[in-house]
Amino acid sequence: MAARLKAIKASMPLTEDEAVISSSVVMIKTLARQMKLAICALKEFDQQIAELCSSHDDYQLFASLPGSGSVYSSRLLAALGTDRERFESAEEVARLSGIAPVIERSGQSSWIRWRYFCPKFMRQSFHEYAGESVKHSFWARAYYKMQRGKGKSHQAAVRALAFKWIRIIYRCWQTRTPYNEVKYLENLRKKGSPLLSYAANNPQ
Repeated sequence: MAARLKAIKASMPLTEDEAVISSSVVMIKTLARQMKLAICALKEFDQQIAELCSSHDDYQLFASLPGSGSVYSSRLLAALGTDRERFESAEEVARLSGIAPVIERSGQSSWIRWRYFCPKFMRQSFHEYAGESVKHSFWARAYYKMQRGKGKSHQAAVRALAFKWIRIIYRCWQTRTPYNEVKYLENLRKKGSPLLSYAANNPQ
């Protein structure tokens, strides 16, 4: 900070043209007023979103997800909605959201690519929540590390994790059952999931 202040004091003006300076001052004041209005509008939107979500019957289902908070809870709630007949399976949600990759084939060749056409906000919501869940969920953190250990990039590992979260979230949504990390870990133990073995052998 001291070096920055020293540099500011030693700096030379780009121009001393009064016309340029005075008009720039007016422009800055105008932009500042617009920014204040935008901030007030955002606060009002946040307040209305919070009120709507807290009164929604399904909100607690999404609020139970580790690390969802008020932001991701409302975004995931909006992504799935209330019509439980809208999707026939979790895989359908994964495809619509763009989390599920596209497999293309031509002759004897096949390749996997990013899904270009999908609701971008929906994909972003699942993807960003999956990334946040790594900080709050034991198995999600272990799964992410496992994917990274396989050589996948950060983005690819998060997408793979988002794919698993969609299956879990869809199940909770369909059965109207809040997520329970302890029960999920117990189910993994009963199934002999290699994920728990990986977590035990890779604690860091």
